[in-house]
Amino acid sequence: MKKYILLIFSVFFVAISFAQTILDDKANPFHKDQTEDFLMNNVYGKTHHIKKDVVTLSPLREADVMWSRKIWRDIDLRQKINHPLYYPQDPTGQAKTLDRDNLFTVLYNAATGNGEVSIRAFNAQAGDDDEFKEEITATDFIKLMMGTEKLTYYKNTWSEDSLDVNGEKVVMVYDDEGEKIENRTGGIRQGDIKKWRVKEQWFFDKQRSVMDVRIIGLCPIANDRDENGVLTGSTNMLCWFYFPEVRNVIRNTQAFNLVKNEAENKTFEDIFMKRMFSSTIVKEGNVYDRDVNEYMIGLDALLEAERIKTEIFNIEHDLWEY
Repeated sequence: MKKYILLIFSVFFVAISFAQTILDDKANPFHKDQTEDFLMNNVYGKTHHIKKDVVTLSPLREADVMWSRKIWRDIDLRQKINHPLYYPQDPTGQAKTLDRDNLFTVLYNAATGNGEVSIRAFNAQAGDDDEFKEEITATDFIKLMMGTEKLTYYKNTWSEDSLDVNGEKVVMVYDDEGEKIENRTGGIRQGDIKKWRVKEQWFFDKQRSVMDVRIIGLCPIANDRDENGVLTGSTNMLCWFYFPEVRNVIRNTQAFNLVKNEAENKTFEDIFMKRMFSSTIVKEGNVYDRDVNEYMIGLDALLEAERIKTEIFNIEHDLWEY
């Protein structure tokens, strides 16, 4: 009888302790690394993505690679399945989504030293270089996005307009609070980044007997504007990010789940590693080193992209007999 009483008492004590741990936020270890704003925005602490480690990829030896080919593809952020990479967008700079940012914001903060993990950005301006040869400093990257400030002239003490080098009057512009408005030229609007270029390598690993793919680099592509802010119809490749470094950042960065279940939000690493995006092939490794649109246009270019994708698919299946 004493054993049964002791057993009932033990179960009751464990249940009380467990309930107290759940109800007491201070006793919940999952809340230690989260800000007060984040906790007030959710009814429970979230650490599944915050504490996620980088998944180690299978080791790969040169002797095991029987076949490989580099592929370049564009992710169009205007497609619905790719919206988690583009949103949230905040052109006013006043709103804030506490638990997530868009992909470019995350990588831009990391490349400019404003993130928890730092990564490098590589120049993509000269010949669309995608071989990670020239690193961009944080200052140059900020200048690329923000533009350069124009030379302006203040009014003199007699409240007369100053003159520029051509003898023309220049009026300094102020906002409603009397603060000087920065007059900048160039720069990129983050909302104009509507595509991402992905450089990846497909290969057949005979050790595991699988056709596999690994992403090498990511490049944001922005719509170009003229001096008056009007879209020109051309695009501008901003920079290249080395994906193995990027993984250290995006592994703990949430993206919205399109099935409308915020308890199962994905990280950007999940999206790329699980291929949860839509894209179009724009280039394959070739002797001419040319893009598809250099020898095909319109519908023919899309059909060529499908041909390349089908060819890769068939290479793996042709290795087996059924």
